[in-house]
Amino acid sequence: MKTFDVEVRVWLKPSVFDPQGHAVEQALHTLGFDGAQNVRIGKYMHLTVTGDTEEEARKSVEQMCERVLSNPVMETYAYELKETVV
Repeated sequence: MKTFDVEVRVWLKPSVFDPQGHAVEQALHTLGFDGAQNVRIGKYMHLTVTGDTEEEARKSVEQMCERVLSNPVMETYAYELKETVV
């Protein structure tokens, strides 16, 4: 079996209001950072997965993202998968 390092990023879809992002944007403006626009807050996760092939590991990560790590109705995700070098 091969081992893979995975970085997953999850964020709200553009059509979903982001109250945290809005609050941070307002705070930045209050502090004089008027150029900050469209602030969105997301999640970052790092994990290790195993699989016989990279394709098998990718399928596993996609299932994790769809079923546990994100809410597909409101969020979207992206991930990077790299084989662990020992």
